[in-house]
Amino acid sequence: MDRASKSAVPAGRFLVGTDIGGTFTDLVLLEAGEQPRLFKVPTTPHDRSEAVVDALALAASAVGLPLRDFCAQIAYFAHGTTAATNALIERRGATTALLTTAGFTDTLLIQRSMSSWVGMDGATGHYSRRRDPEPIVPRGLVAEVHERVDAAGDVLVDLDERAVRAVLNRLRGAGVDTVAVSLLWSFVRPEHERRIGELLRQEWPEAYVTLSHEIAPVIGEYERTATTVVNSYLGPVIRDYVAKLESRMQDGGFTGEISIMDSGGGVMRAGDAARRAASLLTSGPAGGVLASAELASRLAFPNVITSDMGGTSFDVGLIVDGEPLVEHTAELGGYHLSLPRIKVSAIGAGGGSIAAVDEVGALVVGPRSAGSVPGPACYGRGGDLPTVTDADVVLGIIDPDYFLGGRMTLDRELAEKAIRQHVAGPLGMTVLDAAAGIRSVADNQMADLLRKVTVEQGRDPRDFVVFAYGGAGPTHAAGYTAAAGITKLVVPPTSTVHSAYGTVTADRFRAVQVTDVQRTPAGEADPAEHIDLQRLQAALDELQARCHADLDHEPQARFTRSLYLKFRRQTHELPVALPKGPVTPEMMRGVVEDFLTTYERVYGPGTALRSAGLEIHTLRVEGRVAVDGLVDPEPDDGAGDWAAARAGERDVYFPETGQVPVPVLRGEQVGPGSAVSGPVILEFAGTTVVIGPGQHLRVDPYRNLIIDCRGTA
Repeated sequence: MDRASKSAVPAGRFLVGTDIGGTFTDLVLLEAGEQPRLFKVPTTPHDRSEAVVDALALAASAVGLPLRDFCAQIAYFAHGTTAATNALIERRGATTALLTTAGFTDTLLIQRSMSSWVGMDGATGHYSRRRDPEPIVPRGLVAEVHERVDAAGDVLVDLDERAVRAVLNRLRGAGVDTVAVSLLWSFVRPEHERRIGELLRQEWPEAYVTLSHEIAPVIGEYERTATTVVNSYLGPVIRDYVAKLESRMQDGGFTGEISIMDSGGGVMRAGDAARRAASLLTSGPAGGVLASAELASRLAFPNVITSDMGGTSFDVGLIVDGEPLVEHTAELGGYHLSLPRIKVSAIGAGGGSIAAVDEVGALVVGPRSAGSVPGPACYGRGGDLPTVTDADVVLGIIDPDYFLGGRMTLDRELAEKAIRQHVAGPLGMTVLDAAAGIRSVADNQMADLLRKVTVEQGRDPRDFVVFAYGGAGPTHAAGYTAAAGITKLVVPPTSTVHSAYGTVTADRFRAVQVTDVQRTPAGEADPAEHIDLQRLQAALDELQARCHADLDHEPQARFTRSLYLKFRRQTHELPVALPKGPVTPEMMRGVVEDFLTTYERVYGPGTALRSAGLEIHTLRVEGRVAVDGLVDPEPDDGAGDWAAARAGERDVYFPETGQVPVPVLRGEQVGPGSAVSGPVILEFAGTTVVIGPGQHLRVDPYRNLIIDCRGTA
């Protein structure tokens, strides 16, 4: 992160980042001159803002302040949330209507003919597995608008305002809460959408409204419409969620402004989040990837697989050549959205994932989760189904008396009972073997995902380092890393709340984009000669001005520009970074060469065909402003004596060794320079790190745990 570019924050001692997961809510507290303080509390599904206050109370107690005094001294508060994702998946959004150009009523249903295969990942095209996403706009709430603009921006049919007013009255009487407006070619000429927005403010001022040219001004009527509809569907949910969180924070004494993690790569103001709700999808996991990218840069690891295992899911991202991998059209909740986001792949594998024996007698783990309520059987909160956490307790990996640093006691007998009844008994094996089987299945499922995100994209997983975080990630990382054939694993010191750490250290972020197509003739040796540079420069300048305005004209804002290029007549484009400075013919020639190089790296040597002609598709500008008050950690060349960290030993079951006595260390006391060979257990207040038999650990000057999964020194 460029610490020279900063935005001011209110006076105060503390910087706070939070992240709400399905099972636990995490908080990291930063204070000048102090190591980050890390806190975890159970998530409160009935009202997730309660867990945030619970975590703030823990932090206040740790610094010896009453909660109100502590909140009053928070200079900056950032938040990651799964509220948008949960609402979309569970279909708990607002009642939404869609206004679209006459003749395009079925755009959301047709989905470029992709709807039959949503969620199948291209694995098979078998008819019996087809399914359509559950619609978020009922057919009766899709209303046609009589108007038409062509691709050149010429008005073919004027907007019929009288008919629009009649449609709005009908929808208002139907109990609609939000309205999405997506007209054909509105990103080229948005006047008709703007006028409908004005009519909505006049006729229906309480309605939540999304206009497609504002949220996704890009070509592709389906993706643009889906993005607009999803934003309206989620808007009131996020607006109410943010309002409740702000109210709780203010009641607690906080006087600043809340920042919310944007899935695209930074944070935005809470008010902006309420207007751009679709940008919050995968908000929480994005924070962990951003924090990992910062750490990867410090450790000089260009290629990293980020792995976040919490209580409910296992989220994986990629950092390639030092940059997080971004996807430009994401499938979420069964719809394809034109909102670039940090790419995160997830499966239902977490500490709370439920183990069972299926109808053919095979052991399966997940995707069902016990969540935080009732939670795993060992929580003693009424859950009676075995989970991955129950298996870890039975195997001796997790100490029932030191869970969350001793703040929560687990019940081993309940864990054994659940595994015996639902797994060991049906399979005719011992409880220990059944627990080992649960752990092994979970680890191999996660290893499969590591291979999937690399091998399927033409990358060798052995070229990557794995970063492991989340409450359960360090507990399983050595297993799934080795199973994926990867040798090096890093557990950062903030691992237990790494995504929360990413929210508080991430730049304030804004991205704007627009489709402005330019094509070069086929057969030209120098395509750059046929690009209207003046038009391109003017469009980029206008985008940067909009981006800068959204960042309050912050003088320290940093901007990056990119063009999306493809060969003519192709469907999908590739982004290419545009260097700083005025757009010149020389710069464009360099951009063309970068595109050709990128194309062959993605699709294979010899696939680029310069003579086909090129198409500049979309222009994008991103702006960033770093948070003030962040201080890079100082390295510590410690003596490496870990003997004082030893807390005893306990019997732990490993498939390679059976049940053996294993040293247990207090993780926070294992200082820089330490080195130890496994098997060994490191217990932190929020997680347990397992070093398996034959594996080797060293602690670097920044307190990162570097684990060699081959077991060599």
